Amino acid sequence: MPRQIVDLAGLMIMKKKVLFICVHNSARSQMAAALLKKICGEYFEPQSAGLEPGTLNALAVEALRETGIDISQNKTQAVFDVFKSGQLFAYVITVCSEAEAQGCPIFPGVTTRLHWAFEDPSKLGGRHEERLAGTREILKEIEHKVREFCDQHCAVELRS
Repeated sequence: MPRQIVDLAGLMIMKKKVLFICVHNSARSQMAAALLKKICGEYFEPQSAGLEPGTLNALAVEALRETGIDISQNKTQAVFDVFKSGQLFAYVITVCSEAEAQGCPIFPGVTTRLHWAFEDPSKLGGRHEERLAGTREILKEIEHKVREFCDQHCAVELRS
């Protein structure tokens, strides 16, 4: 059930739930959910999940911390557990790379499904600084897509 909030003009707005999904729920989906919450969390209630949840990616935590977002206490969760919870999502966005698209989980139900392909930070090679630089680039790409999403959908939410 979407949560109600009142904006500055006194209008009632229903927060829509958004689920970001990737394979491990350790980096891309976590970064996307955190950015959506920061950028337009007044309109959306973001969550993230993965097909095979692992542990948080330390590089994702570090890159987000540099932007003022702390996800270090986040837990990873399985798509199946989210599905079993019975929650309904207005948007389900997969953030797997094109190479992983076949194995990227699908969340059933009546929802708007989107796919944003991003490289997996856990697959980056090199020294720590090189991997962190690559994770920062992926974070920038995710932020760009989240801002586009907010630009498109927040205006729609206000008209609804």
